[in-house]
Amino acid sequence: MSVFNLSRNASDSYFMMLAIEQGRRGQYTTRPNPAVGCVIVQAEQVVGQGFHPQAGQPHAEVFALRDAGSKALGATAYVTLEPCSHTGRTPPCALALIEAGIKRVVVAGLDPNPQVAGRGVKWLQQAGIAVTVGVLTSQAEALNRGFLKAMRTQMPYVRLKIATSLDGRTAMASGESKWITGAAAREDVQKLRAQSAAIITGSETVITDNPQLNVRSTQLGVALAQVPQPKLVILDRRQRLAYDPKSDYQLCRDSDTLYWRDNELAELLTRLVSEHHCYEVLIEAGAKVAGSFLSAQLVDELIVYQAPCLLGAQAKAMVDFNPLSLAQQLRFDYHSHEQLGSDLKITLLPL
Repeated sequence: MSVFNLSRNASDSYFMMLAIEQGRRGQYTTRPNPAVGCVIVQAEQVVGQGFHPQAGQPHAEVFALRDAGSKALGATAYVTLEPCSHTGRTPPCALALIEAGIKRVVVAGLDPNPQVAGRGVKWLQQAGIAVTVGVLTSQAEALNRGFLKAMRTQMPYVRLKIATSLDGRTAMASGESKWITGAAAREDVQKLRAQSAAIITGSETVITDNPQLNVRSTQLGVALAQVPQPKLVILDRRQRLAYDPKSDYQLCRDSDTLYWRDNELAELLTRLVSEHHCYEVLIEAGAKVAGSFLSAQLVDELIVYQAPCLLGAQAKAMVDFNPLSLAQQLRFDYHSHEQLGSDLKITLLPL
């Protein structure tokens, strides 16, 4: 039996892009499951489509098959992630495709989850279904950077978010920082929070700013009640904070907040994956915490919201990081940039 067929059909890319668009509909609601989309095509016409909305609900393939009905017989299914082959809270999707009479399945990429890891494709092939793997893989993987990294490395995908002035300052010397950036940038941060399973901050930020660090936007395209709130993590090596339902600090009123007293940041990240199933992590903290994660090379993506203002030399720096030579500098690649209101959002990837 051949391993996989390689697609050279332009229509495969078109229909896979439609499946990716379906998958995006679940990007804020599926945690800890991956966001997956599926499109069923018969005679070059879409006859069914669906996405996975929430953990515990049917997967994308099932919704697409329901939408297609009898038209699924002999059709092609485009799926952004390998159909599952195990029974969890829902039955295996590979089996559902087989039972529906699908004749060909196009998959963007294999699922590195050890419970699947090629077995879903194997089931399909053993049932006589033609399988094509590798269509728009990078575009589809962008939907699930955290899930895929966690399955491959047992570490989460870590984003560090910083709001700064033109001269790289995040707050006045007094600590005053609300607000450097405008409403559009702050709304964009809500999207980052909505796709994050955990948010890490420092005790100094909690004491100084008393932040909420929650998802509260009504502009995400889904009902706010459907978005799981991120797990809150406070780095507190000096043990200045603790759970107290009557605390002045909002984060400390949440009994689920995790207080990390250790210096080992990598261990914290692995525990967030293994114990709490947090695959995408957002860091919203001060210069010291930001510098610690960057120095330890634990940041996958640096997101800078830059406001068109100057705060001066006495204001607080964006990162507490002090290399002794140019050889120790941290370098990044510009991944993307966009204007949000009067602010600039810059996304950078470590080199």
